[in-house]
Amino acid sequence: MVDLKERLLPPKPQSAINLRGIAYQASASGRQPFQGLDLSGLKKRGQGLRSWIRVDISGNSQVIEVDKFTMMRRCDLPARDLRLLDPLFVYPSTILGREKAIVVNLEQIRCIITADEVLLLNSLDSYVLQYVVELQRRLTCGVGEVWQPEGPELNRRRSSKNFDNVYGSPSPDYLPFEFRALEVALESACTFLDSQAAELEIEAYPLLDELTSKISTLNLERVRRLKSRLVALTRRVQKVRDEIEQLMDDDGDMAEMYLSEKRSSMESSFYGDQPVMGFRSNDGLSASAPVSPVASPHEPRRLEKSLSIARSHHESTKSSESSTESIEELEMLLEAYFVLIDSTLNKLTSLKEYIDDTEDFINIQLDNVRNQLIQFELLLTTATFVVAIFGVVAGIFGMNFAIPFFDDPGAFKWVLIITGVCGIIIFCAFVWFFKYKRLMPL
Repeated sequence: MVDLKERLLPPKPQSAINLRGIAYQASASGRQPFQGLDLSGLKKRGQGLRSWIRVDISGNSQVIEVDKFTMMRRCDLPARDLRLLDPLFVYPSTILGREKAIVVNLEQIRCIITADEVLLLNSLDSYVLQYVVELQRRLTCGVGEVWQPEGPELNRRRSSKNFDNVYGSPSPDYLPFEFRALEVALESACTFLDSQAAELEIEAYPLLDELTSKISTLNLERVRRLKSRLVALTRRVQKVRDEIEQLMDDDGDMAEMYLSEKRSSMESSFYGDQPVMGFRSNDGLSASAPVSPVASPHEPRRLEKSLSIARSHHESTKSSESSTESIEELEMLLEAYFVLIDSTLNKLTSLKEYIDDTEDFINIQLDNVRNQLIQFELLLTTATFVVAIFGVVAGIFGMNFAIPFFDDPGAFKWVLIITGVCGIIIFCAFVWFFKYKRLMPL
C-alpha cells in the first residue's frame, strides 16, 4: 500500500522536506519553531502611543502620550468610540454622550470631554490651537465661580445670569465644565463652516456673473469645481445640523451628557450610605431599637429598608428636577448653535439655488443659439434646393439633341430669367411656409 501510494503521488519538493525536518529538529530539541524570527516589529494596529492635549477644569493644559487601551480605561469608552477620533479615518460629525465622557467629532475638533478634563488629539491645525486657547480663556475667566449641581445660591445666580443675558452679556458661566467645553467645540465648528461658506460665496457670485456674460469652457470648468465644493460643504453642514437637531429631540441623550450631575449623584449616594451602615451596632442590632426575642432581628432590616427607599425616592426626585433643568440648559445651548448652523445652511442653499438659476439661464441661452443654428440650416437647405433647380435646367439643356429653340440667339437669356424667377418664387414660398408653421421668428 505504501509502495502504491509512493508510485501514484508526485514527489515532494525539497523545500517542504527541509521545513519538516527543521520543525522536527526544533521540537526534539525543546525549542519552539520560528523562535529565531524577529517579530518585534509586528504590532497590532492602534496600540501605539498617541499625543493628546489635556485641558483641566482650571484651564491648565499639557501634552500627554497615551495609548488606546489606557484611554479606553481612563474614559470608560469602547473602541468604536475612539475610532471616531482617529485622524486616519473620515467619519461624519458626531456627538456621543456616554456614561463618563462625551465624544465629540466636529470637523477638526476631535476630543473627549469628561467632568473635569478635555482630551484633544494633538494637531498642528490652527482651529485646534484656537479651540485650546479659547477654552483656556473661558475657564480662566470663570475660575472664581465653581459650578455646583444644586443649591439656592446657584438658583439666584442663574436667575441673575438669565436676566443679564437678555441685555447681551456673554455666555453664562454657571454651566458645568463639560458644557463649556462642548460650547467651545460647537462654536469652533460652526465658525469654521460659516467662514468656508462665506469664502465660497465671495468666490461664487463674481464667477457666476462672468459665466452669464461669457460662456466658455474655462468658466464652465470653474463653475463645475465650485459646485463640487458647494455640495461637499453642504453635506458637512447638514450633518452637523442633523446631529444637533437629533440631540435636541432626544431628552435621554441630553441627560446622558450631564456628567457633573451624574458624578455628584454618585458621590452623594456613596456618602449617603455611611449613616445607614452606622445605624447598626456590633452585634447586628439597632442601638435605639427595643429588644424583643421575636421582632428584634427583623426591625433593623425593616428600618434600613424604609430609610433606603425614602432616600432613593428623594434622590430620584432631586435628580429628575435637576436633570429637567439641565436638559433645558443644554437645549438652550444647542438651540443657539442650531440657529447659527441653520443660517449657514441657508446661505449654502441660496448659493445652490443661484447656481441652478445660472445653469438654467445658460441652458436657455444655449437653446436659443441652437435654435438659431437650426433656422440658419433650414434657410441654407432651402437656398441649396433653389440652386439645384438651375442644375436640373442645365442638365436638361446639356443633352445632345437638336431642337429649333437652340437656334434662337435670345433663348439662353430667357432660360436664365425664367429659371431665376421660378427659384425666387419657390424660395419665398418655403419661407412663408416656415413662418406659417412658426418654425422661424416673424
